[in-house]
Amino acid sequence: MTRFFDTGDLKDGEIYLSLTRTCEDDPVRKRVPAYYFDICLPGGTKIGYCDLRIWHNELTYLGGNIGYAVEEAYRGHHYAQKACRLLFELAKKHGLTYVIITCVPENIASAKTATGVGGVYLETLPVPEDNEMYQEGKRFVDIYRIDL
Repeated sequence: MTRFFDTGDLKDGEIYLSLTRTCEDDPVRKRVPAYYFDICLPGGTKIGYCDLRIWHNELTYLGGNIGYAVEEAYRGHHYAQKACRLLFELAKKHGLTYVIITCVPENIASAKTATGVGGVYLETLPVPEDNEMYQEGKRFVDIYRIDL
């Protein structure tokens, strides 16, 4: 059973991450443990979401350790980068020394977020047909590594 840490400290004055749920690993589906958050402004307004998948395997290499999305009305303020930096601290508590962020090549904003937090582009890979991302219409992903 995974030890999930308290996440009450995931705030930076501009945003805070509000835990919505955690998930244990699922070895059959090759899923690692994960945290899921709403990204919120100090007054409580939800402006997006993010998640942290703990540990590394072939699915986190292709799908990333961190996922994020910011509502259109709140884009342009680097909230996804701020959320990633908060998630880095949680990742370190779990002993991760690096995280992977991936995005489809067309998603320029997500690529800017990845590089803006120190991500180094590693490669572009095709999404295998048996991967759920393929079912979502994703055919290729750009892979970035961030050393913590």
